[in-house]
Amino acid sequence: MVGPMYDFLANPLGAVRSTFDKAIGSESDPSSFDGKDWGAVDLFRHFLFDQARLSQVPILNGATINWIKPNTLVRFRGMIQDMLGNELYVGAYKDGSAWRTNKFMDISQCPVEFNSPDMRLWERRLLYCVPVPGLSSWAESTSEVAVNMCMDSTSEQRDKRRRMDIEVVDCNDFPVSGDEFEYSPSAKRMREDPKNEGPCSSHVILPDVDRDSLPCLVKIYDSPESELKLNDVFEFVGVLTFDSELPSEKVDQDEFSNGLCDDVSVNLPPNKVPRLHCVIHRKLTGYDFLQNSPPTEPKPHLVKEAREALLRHLTSILGNDGVAAHFMLLHLLSRVHARADNVAVGKLSLNLTCISKEIASVFGTKLNIVIKNLLPFTKCIPLTVEYLNTVFLAPKKDYQINRLIPGVLQLAEGSHLIFDETCLETGTLDSVGIENTRLLKALAELQKVEYDFQYYKMEMMADVQILVLSEGKSNILPADIIMPFQPSSSGSSDAVPAEVLEAWRWYLATVRSMPHAIESDMQKVVENDLVTARQADRSLGSQDFSRWLTMGRLISASFGETSLSMEHWQMVKELERLRIDRLK
Repeated sequence: MVGPMYDFLANPLGAVRSTFDKAIGSESDPSSFDGKDWGAVDLFRHFLFDQARLSQVPILNGATINWIKPNTLVRFRGMIQDMLGNELYVGAYKDGSAWRTNKFMDISQCPVEFNSPDMRLWERRLLYCVPVPGLSSWAESTSEVAVNMCMDSTSEQRDKRRRMDIEVVDCNDFPVSGDEFEYSPSAKRMREDPKNEGPCSSHVILPDVDRDSLPCLVKIYDSPESELKLNDVFEFVGVLTFDSELPSEKVDQDEFSNGLCDDVSVNLPPNKVPRLHCVIHRKLTGYDFLQNSPPTEPKPHLVKEAREALLRHLTSILGNDGVAAHFMLLHLLSRVHARADNVAVGKLSLNLTCISKEIASVFGTKLNIVIKNLLPFTKCIPLTVEYLNTVFLAPKKDYQINRLIPGVLQLAEGSHLIFDETCLETGTLDSVGIENTRLLKALAELQKVEYDFQYYKMEMMADVQILVLSEGKSNILPADIIMPFQPSSSGSSDAVPAEVLEAWRWYLATVRSMPHAIESDMQKVVENDLVTARQADRSLGSQDFSRWLTMGRLISASFGETSLSMEHWQMVKELERLRIDRLK
């Protein structure tokens, strides 16, 4: 049997064309392919997953962008920061008697008459994606095979690309990709006169992109809108189109008075923001960011060993404060797993109090380091009056460029935030500061962030772990657990072996994703204990009971168990007793 006449990695469009030609040979009308795949995606899925070749696909990031060749297969891991709507393109057209396709491309290969019956206009979605905010260095994807492939580029090939770029204009700067622009008289004049300028000049609209946080314009084909949501983290595998040496095209507004200049592609020029024509995408979890392949099955002895070792480490880091270490472990395992009556069920924010600026400089620094080493997405934010008065926490829509301007609180699900309030000194909050404190309170209490769309505001659900370091109880970020910090030593600074860190990351990612339930017999025990506690202390309310149930779930999960046991419920009550004693 003869193998395919294309290379999936170096020539993915060969696979697209081959499958299209085969499909069109049995289908007389290309309209049957409107909005659906004709077999190309299955071919790539077989290559990437059935043949386990995904690791050979180069990673697209700021370090590899200068080496990866255009029109090759790449993968990009990032968060959907903005959803830019849909784009029309010439999907299929007739070249003589043969049908051709432009799917997964920017430019059509042969001229066609626009609005001809011998062509099909198809639609694709545009997503503006960025590296996940707060991505820890250990979670960044690397692939030795892929990097070597990326660097296999010669100066001769670069010269060839440069010559080709002079001859071809990237019509993706305009909303309808295809030959309407590529072969129009105005396009010809623009190629001949590089000084031609206009108010839609893309380099004026978009500042230079930071290569350390390389964004990507991902083009999605034939996928239900419900599959991809704002702030979701995905791995996109597809065909790359990008060249940093391509000059920004200057557009004469008179030639395009029909408003084509308003298209988002003009605001995101291809010489600054790479395009990825997505063939396959998959949503990522924290587990997907583990670099090695630890055991995937949470066997009891493995979970117990990891729990004991991690708890010892947290206790050591926290100056032998074992109670604080227990709460820290539960906090790191927490996540929003349900919502009921405006309550984010499962969250467990933690406020460590009795921390001065000096104490924070020691323990805060160590905590920040250990959390960065354990979790894939984390940030530390020193809260000051100046910060609150100047920063924009909520994303805001800019209708001038038709973009959602990101805010600090636009985060991926499962992100962790440390707020250091020990830097907060006396001062006056202005209107921006007051609004920011309101946003922080809503995030802490409701796990919601309000996005500003200028004419209206929209609440977006969040799942962010919040740790607050403060001298007294925080007045800005209300926490589920107020825990006075009582270290008895300066804390350990011993380096942890890489394989141990990897085991702890596996433990946290695995345990957080486990299901949990409370059996009927334990439900009765819990209910009776809650009634007894309420009779003893009338100040206890639904929030306290909700916290206890969350702690019970997390303690069970920390041992790798999926249901609450009497032993673990007793641990909840004992931890709460020790915490309340400290608050007295």
